[in-house]
Amino acid sequence: MKKIFLAFTFATVLWSCKTANITTAISPKKEVQVSINLVEIKNDKVLVTVNPPTILTDKITYHLPKMVPGTYSEDNFGNYIDDLKAFDYKGNALETKKLDENSWSIANAKTLDKITYLVNDTYDIETEKSFGSDAIFSPSGSNIDADKNVMLNTHCFVGYFSNYMEIPYKLTVLHPAKLWGTTSMTDEDPSATKDLFVSARYSELVENPIMYSKPDYTSFNVDGMEILIAVYSPTGKITAESLKQDMKTMIAAQKQFLGNINTTKKYSILLYLSSMEKDAQGFGALEHPTATTVVFPEMIPKEKLSIMMKDVVSHEFFHIVTPLTIHSQEIQNFDYNFPKMSQHLWMYEGVTEYFSNLFQINQGLIDEEEFYSRIAEKIEEAKKMDDTMPFTTMSSNVLTKPYKDQYLNVYQKGALIGMCIDIIIRENSNGEKGILDLMQKLSREYGVSKAFNDNELFDKITELTYPEVGAFLKTYVSGPTPIPYETYLAKVGLTKVFEKIPGNIFEKDGKLYIAITDKKGEIIVNSNMELNVFFTNLGLLAGDIILAVNDKNYKSNTVNEILYDCENWKENDAITLKIRRDGKEQIIKGKVKLPTEEKESFKTNDPSKSALKEAWLKR
Repeated sequence: MKKIFLAFTFATVLWSCKTANITTAISPKKEVQVSINLVEIKNDKVLVTVNPPTILTDKITYHLPKMVPGTYSEDNFGNYIDDLKAFDYKGNALETKKLDENSWSIANAKTLDKITYLVNDTYDIETEKSFGSDAIFSPSGSNIDADKNVMLNTHCFVGYFSNYMEIPYKLTVLHPAKLWGTTSMTDEDPSATKDLFVSARYSELVENPIMYSKPDYTSFNVDGMEILIAVYSPTGKITAESLKQDMKTMIAAQKQFLGNINTTKKYSILLYLSSMEKDAQGFGALEHPTATTVVFPEMIPKEKLSIMMKDVVSHEFFHIVTPLTIHSQEIQNFDYNFPKMSQHLWMYEGVTEYFSNLFQINQGLIDEEEFYSRIAEKIEEAKKMDDTMPFTTMSSNVLTKPYKDQYLNVYQKGALIGMCIDIIIRENSNGEKGILDLMQKLSREYGVSKAFNDNELFDKITELTYPEVGAFLKTYVSGPTPIPYETYLAKVGLTKVFEKIPGNIFEKDGKLYIAITDKKGEIIVNSNMELNVFFTNLGLLAGDIILAVNDKNYKSNTVNEILYDCENWKENDAITLKIRRDGKEQIIKGKVKLPTEEKESFKTNDPSKSALKEAWLKR
């Protein structure tokens, strides 16, 4: 998973237990059949019908997940289920009792014929929750918009019976002919209004999202792997074809970087673009073995979206390595309602994030300056977190405070841990090996169906690499000592420097110079901050209403776009603003003056280390 926090919020931004055999006149049913009706949607609710396997006990419990792999938060998907009913073979209602947020007990289960319930979507209420800690991360949530779009993350719609997770699931989806379902699963029904998907077990089903919308998709092949891109854009502003070339270039580079560690044959990218009006508010992506779901605002300019897609999709794609291939027992035997967390988020999310940046410099998609800037930014952000909290402790307790408040450090310090291990291995192997070699060895040692024991991983890594790597892990990953990043970067000839760079026009230290008026939804210059040079140079004052910039009007439903548009404004560009001051409209003409800020970065200063640096970045 990768969460993206964007500075526009004027709004306040796998498996167990088989069934026993019985001898009866009728062969017992050993599969779960599920039907989801997308044709008759009422009040943004979808009817789900579940036909169970043959139940051998007097009572059975049906669960929706509390949590799904890759999210690291308890989301309680059962809260979005309404009017759950159970019926016997004669159509009589059976007694049901809700045990907790996600579980229902059903009496006389030996006679159970079917369960029915309605599913609410999660996107509609994210604005109400201001996308806080109680909101479901959008890429793992659901959207139900009749005849337009259904983001069908299967774990939001389909649950499981206790002790019946290892049997096949047959999922039938009834849908309007004009809506096409994008997924990495194979549709086994040829009709235009019904899809049939068969999964070997529950965990396989929930790892396969489906997005139904008006067909906008494209595909291409990279080294024997089929890539499918589907886009839902409310206004049609962004198309799958417009993203194709950038995604093809990126994935070809990733495949080249990974080498034979990756054997995926089909991969789907499902992109949902939010209107931001009672719509998805949590932006980023969620990984699956053969797919990723991505959610971003539709207002993002195409060029900016391509960059963000490259970063988040590459991150999710690298999850193919870990945890989807290399993982602990806690992930192999994931419990959807009583989850236990692994100690090794530094690897699952951190090394994945490191790879998503390293491969870009390795394959020539970014230059050294950009790569060093990214590393410096991660160091700066990591220092804002609790730098003495052992990463393994945070990871194994990530579902509870105060540890959950440190989760975002997996993308900062977690990636830097991966970087330091990479450099240590390079130094000890004279540049011949790096952390990718380690991950290849681990994938051979373990793999999709063989998990490691959490408390044995560090010893295995040390055995496969060098004592220095083991010492680093014990001191800086499981220990409370902050990492001396400059020491490790010096090993590849880098030293810290300070540079003045253009700053953000409308934001500083997480605070915005502009806000949205409550009544009209207009852009107002903030009166609670000392204005920067952009404002003072143009003579803008606190309380001014910005109506238009360079003849582009900002209305109540498009005001956030100014935060993206300003990224294209360059120093000394001519600029014209229409404002309202003291109730009167006026035109202001002038030139753009960008605020500056001092940032840390790194430069090469030791030529004797150039060979090691080249091996680190390019080999």
